[in-house]
This record gives sequence, structure tokens and C-alpha cells, in this order.
Amino acid sequence: MAEEKKKNQMNIELPEDVADGTYANLAIISHSQSEFVVDFIRMVPNVPKAKVKSRVILTPQHAKRLLKALNDNIGKFEKQFGPIGEHVQQPGMPPINFTPTAQA
Repeated sequence: MAEEKKKNQMNIELPEDVADGTYANLAIISHSQSEFVVDFIRMVPNVPKAKVKSRVILTPQHAKRLLKALNDNIGKFEKQFGPIGEHVQQPGMPPINFTPTAQA
């Protein structure tokens, strides 16, 4: 049993600059037949321009696993801390379903 547990372990390195994290308050998700692209953005109220702070590209299978993992963790969070309320739209922030204009 202990050998089997070791076999399934993974050694993951977390570099210091990544461990600090990046704050984002908006995510834009797009997809093609073969991948999902999640752009994490930091919007500042009443500032019309924002930069993508991080981009994560996933296969459809990994996107579905991420969705499942988020649902699982949200359930655990709400069980411990109570329901997460829906966020009220702030003035100067884009609506949840807006279509951005991107520039590389």
C-alpha cells in the first residue's frame, strides 16, 4: 500500500515569484475545438483599459477537471464558511457577459 501511494505522488516545485500569486478580478474564457484559454485580468473601476495578468491554456478534458475541482472546493468552502453571495455589479466595471476588444 505504501509503495502504491509513493507511485502516485508528484513532486511539484513552486517558485517564489509564482508563490506570491497574481490578483485578478475578471476572467475571460474562450475556446476552440482543441483548447480553452482563460485570461485573468485585473480591472480597476473607471479605468477603461486593463491588462491580462496571466493566461492559462487547457485541453477540454483539463478544463472539465478544473470545473469539477472548483465546484468541489466551493462546496467545501460554503460548508465551512457559509454561502458565497452573488457579487453586485460595481460602477465602472464591465458586466459579466461583456465582449472585450483584445490587443496583443
